[in-house]
Amino acid sequence: AARLEASAWDGAWYRRAWFDDGTPLGSRDSVECSIDSIAQSWSVLSGVASPERGQQAMDSLAARLVRPDAKLVQLLDPPFDRKGPDPGYIAGYLPGVRENGGQYTHAAVWAAMAFAARGDGARAWELMDLVNPLNHGRTPQEVAVYQVEPYVVSADVYSMPPHTGRGGWSWYTGSAGWMYRLVIESLLGLRLRIDDHGAWLGVTPCLPRHWTHYAVDYRFRATTYRIAIAVGDEGTCATIELDGRAQAGTEVPLADDGAAHTVRVRAPRP
Repeated sequence: AARLEASAWDGAWYRRAWFDDGTPLGSRDSVECSIDSIAQSWSVLSGVASPERGQQAMDSLAARLVRPDAKLVQLLDPPFDRKGPDPGYIAGYLPGVRENGGQYTHAAVWAAMAFAARGDGARAWELMDLVNPLNHGRTPQEVAVYQVEPYVVSADVYSMPPHTGRGGWSWYTGSAGWMYRLVIESLLGLRLRIDDHGAWLGVTPCLPRHWTHYAVDYRFRATTYRIAIAVGDEGTCATIELDGRAQAGTEVPLADDGAAHTVRVRAPRP
């Protein structure tokens, strides 16, 4: 972490890598790939970045790589187009296709998770809406642009004309798995923890401001926990009750006892 902070910070975001001759990749001086989203997201998700640098890195990601007009989140920008050192495999794709400056959905989901980890619910849900395939197939016009199934996750979305917004490599289970974790863990805030002493379900939601409540039926092995989450006023302290008894912290102890359990959570308004 100390070496990354000393060498990888580029002034407004983190560099992605270095070529063998020491030339940085993902730097403001790079003619191609001057910024890469993965380095910014994982500086936050790994816990390496300071709060100040993490905020700046994610602000730079939002400004340079989030494309609401095209409904996508670029992996990097500008794409590789033989204007700088050869990065290898990635430059085999045309500019704006797949990893070469298109949306690589794994990375777009990681960016949303990083915003959620910072408590930035507005940006986390903005990226969720961009990645959500349902939002690419609501009208005939959107279908004509996207051209793949709007009910499964695509590995990538092209970012440059004449194919801007077109999905590619659909039914991509890797991105689908990460998107599931984004929704369940980062946004709805449900995280399972199991160790030698037992099992707990953490409830720390990151919600849009207009949400007032939601409910989840959570099955722990053969036992169901009915969880009702209500959003309180701004500044409200988070509280959790299990079967009418107040719990310390933000976790609920889980037991596979076959009984019906009720959990009530009051979350602060974001």
